[in-house]
Amino acid sequence: MKIIHLLLFTIVGLSGTALASESPSVKTLAVTNPSHLLFVGNSYFYYNDSLHDHLLRMVISAGLHDRADTNFKSVTINGARLNHHEVANYLKPGQLGVDEPFQVVILQGHSSAALIEEQSAQFENAVEQHAKSIRSRGGEVALYMTPAYVFPHKLQRNDMMRDIDSLYTNMGNKVDALVVPVGLAFEESYRRRPDLQLHKAYDGTHPSLLGTYLGAATVFASLYNQSPVGNQYDIFGAIDAETRLFLQQVAHDTVKNFYQQSD
Repeated sequence: MKIIHLLLFTIVGLSGTALASESPSVKTLAVTNPSHLLFVGNSYFYYNDSLHDHLLRMVISAGLHDRADTNFKSVTINGARLNHHEVANYLKPGQLGVDEPFQVVILQGHSSAALIEEQSAQFENAVEQHAKSIRSRGGEVALYMTPAYVFPHKLQRNDMMRDIDSLYTNMGNKVDALVVPVGLAFEESYRRRPDLQLHKAYDGTHPSLLGTYLGAATVFASLYNQSPVGNQYDIFGAIDAETRLFLQQVAHDTVKNFYQQSD
């Protein structure tokens, strides 16, 4: 009971809308319904059967693509920062078993990138370098805004999401990248339903299965400019209909608010 109370206290502290120093300047991709995506990050992507697989199933469920028409790849290194990745090499034709160029590359930085000045600088430098490599191959750049820590993570603090929002939004604007507001979606979900656990209870950092689903729904809404609400993909029955629709609505609302779009 003590742990539950502490977790709820943390969640209440996270509630509210995080404000970046800038609003996102890129609100949609140039490519419509991308079929070739590359995810670059760490365990935040590969937990729970990998976020890219859940996104693919949502895309198929929405009727946007058949599986045979798509190629979603994910390159992850546990604990990695973006400067650990050789993105330019990943993009060489055939390097990842994909001959066609990736239309969009989604970059996810380390969860502590906004907490330490040195790590923030490394993140910014890596994003700039990777963005040049991606564009040299004809792709677009997207940044996956990570969620804040919650209890029991020892680095959890109530204003962490604001720092993350600012880092990702400002960097997205600097390199003309689409920022996917996953962290803000987590925050909004906790505000509406503090009982719904989006992080692994044992560490307060990695996503639970519901957290991965919310992340995929937020990526879907951001990249495809289409609401995920009503999408029938439910992780093969692992998520009940009420929770599925709730998470989809949170993703939809967060993306619309972040990009300042009307329904």
